[in-house]
Parts: sequence; C-alpha cells; structure tokens
Amino acid sequence: MSITMSDSAAQRVRAFMDNRGKGLGLRLGVRTSGCSGMAYVLEFVDDVNDDDLIFEDKGVKVIIDGKSLVYLDGTELDFVKEGLNEGFKFNNPNVSSECGCGESFNV
Repeated sequence: MSITMSDSAAQRVRAFMDNRGKGLGLRLGVRTSGCSGMAYVLEFVDDVNDDDLIFEDKGVKVIIDGKSLVYLDGTELDFVKEGLNEGFKFNNPNVSSECGCGESFNV
C-alpha cells in the first residue's frame, strides 16, 4: 500500500503548509459525488483520527482514512500547469472510468 507525490506536488503542498503556518499534512480522500460516483477530497490536517493511515513522501505527510485507501492505493498526486490552469492531478491506477468533466471517477 502506498501513496506517492511528484516533486511538483510535494513542493506545492510544502509551500501551502508554510503559508498556512500549521498542520500535520494533507488529507487525501474520496466522497460520493459527481456523475461517475466518487470525487477526490484534499484538505489540510491538524488532527489525525484513529482510523487514519499516514504515508510520507518527499517530506510531506499524506493522511488517508481506511475507507478511502481501498480506492486510492497506488495513487500518485501530481501538480500540473497547463496554460493558464494549474492544479492537483490524481494518477490513480484503480480508476476504471472518469466523467467527461474530470470531477469524478469510478473504480
């Protein structure tokens, strides 16, 4: 079981954490949503829950609840710039299909 980050994603998360001034790491999770069933959730973490698993890559802690790990195992979090748009991208090997808008996925 693993979650990894590209260099650009780790750098971006560290910059956000520095600007924020506190936090243990970044929570990566899934929630039911969208036209394909599930959507990714990213948020800063100040407290760890009992069912959380912690992965560390490139000096950044990624916290995932046990229920989400089933859908996210093996995922690489990337940060990409495409023209004027920039944002986090999820390279998830478990995805079987994504919706046209790219906001949700199915496994």
